[in-house]
Amino acid sequence: MELKKATRSKVKLRLNISAPSGAGKTYSALRMAKGLCGSWEKIAVVDTENESASLYSNLGDFNTIGLTAPYTPEKYIEAIEICEKAGIEVIILDSTSHEWSCILEENELLAQAKFRGNTWSAWSVTTPRHDRFVNKVLQSTAHIITCTRSKMETVMGDDKKVKKVGMKDQQREGWEYELTVSLNIDRDTHLAIPSKDRTNLFEGQNPFLITEETGEAIKNWCEDGAVQKSASEKLKEATSITELANVYKSLPVAEQKACMKLKDELKAKLSPPVSDPVAA
Repeated sequence: MELKKATRSKVKLRLNISAPSGAGKTYSALRMAKGLCGSWEKIAVVDTENESASLYSNLGDFNTIGLTAPYTPEKYIEAIEICEKAGIEVIILDSTSHEWSCILEENELLAQAKFRGNTWSAWSVTTPRHDRFVNKVLQSTAHIITCTRSKMETVMGDDKKVKKVGMKDQQREGWEYELTVSLNIDRDTHLAIPSKDRTNLFEGQNPFLITEETGEAIKNWCEDGAVQKSASEKLKEATSITELANVYKSLPVAEQKACMKLKDELKAKLSPPVSDPVAA
């Protein structure tokens, strides 16, 4: 246990764009992604909207993965892993609302089949599946931009004109609080405002249009931090077996497994030579 000064490391973006249908979520996400990585070829859209992302192929040569029903958490996880292995730098999940709708439907079916209609009991099975999806989004090696549909509601403005507005996101409650930034897009103006912003880039600002410059600003924020050392770098800095053991124990379980061979090699190098009793 060590007390140290708080510093911000370089991070990968976790951003959500919420809007009703027709507000421009996909287009905005693509423009932002281009600003984040600077190359269309490093962008991939995990598309659950009947390959609607391909309608914007005129923007550049970005990649797509089409998902079909049922939109299970496992399909999203597999798609993210395919993108990571391909070296994709920005992954757009368009949209994650389908994943949550699928979970709700499967929870209801499970409740009827195994829990005598008790949906609360069924959540003991379906919640871990959704949590694994959320954790994959949070731990991905790529920047992640998620899109969520918001439920439509008709309201009358001060000008007495009726307009459609986005209300509650079609995702599990609290979804936006898992992420770095959450932006809401107005259907009529296509302008965005933040509902959550850990970057402080957008709070207090006027509604704005999401462009490549928006992505560039976020990229600068993501990279404006201390470089986080890798697990192998931390292990190699150890100067004694005790220090090596302490560093290894402080690593997450997944990193421990990945670095087990390196740890054993370093342990052998740091171990004192064994004297030869015959030679003595």
